Amino acid sequence: MAEIRGLLFDKDGTLFDFHSTWGGWTARVIERLAGPSAETRRAVAEVLGFDLDARRFDEGSVVIGHTVAEIAALLTEFAPGRPVEALVADLNALAVRNDMVPAVPLVPLFRRFREMGLKLGLATNDAEEPARVHLENSGLTPYFDFVAGFDSGWGGKPATGQMRAFLDRTGLQATETAMVGDSLHDLHAGRAAGMRTVAVLTGIAGREELAPHADIVLPTIGDLPGWIGSFGGA
Repeated sequence: MAEIRGLLFDKDGTLFDFHSTWGGWTARVIERLAGPSAETRRAVAEVLGFDLDARRFDEGSVVIGHTVAEIAALLTEFAPGRPVEALVADLNALAVRNDMVPAVPLVPLFRRFREMGLKLGLATNDAEEPARVHLENSGLTPYFDFVAGFDSGWGGKPATGQMRAFLDRTGLQATETAMVGDSLHDLHAGRAAGMRTVAVLTGIAGREELAPHADIVLPTIGDLPGWIGSFGGA
């Protein structure tokens, strides 16, 4: 088996705990669109797959794997007369200011990845601008060789454009890399690109859902160094 020389990460639910990070963002989106109407708040929450009382996401929530543009398109009924592009800008502005909760201590882990000689990339269905802000605010920018959002020119997951762009940027072969994520979108994209696939359990989906589509399921990305080392990797 070829050694692992590169890791391509999803962002939300992988680097950052999903419920803790995006519950607040979703609540603010609902408040922005619904205003004081309790009925409209419930309707927006239902579209987003979000329990306002528990501040938890349904397993099928569109916030989990969809792009910002896809989410905005679903919300246009609550913003009559506003183009999708304007909603996308609003959602991105809220995302830039979002408080990100790390799934594990990130800087020491990514320093270790670098010491292992790994090339590192980010492939998210978030937009590129907030993704770069989140990395910068978390002290991770110096560790990434590649960052792509759904709007970076390669599309979003589960398509493989971001994966192929990462391979082009780093010069690695697909068999030398692993796509690491918390959703089926991540795993389907990685597998279709010929990468190994690693599922983590810091998002919404559980082991039973993810395991058939992953080479391995790990509790968190903090377990990656041990997995890589288990077959003589970097």
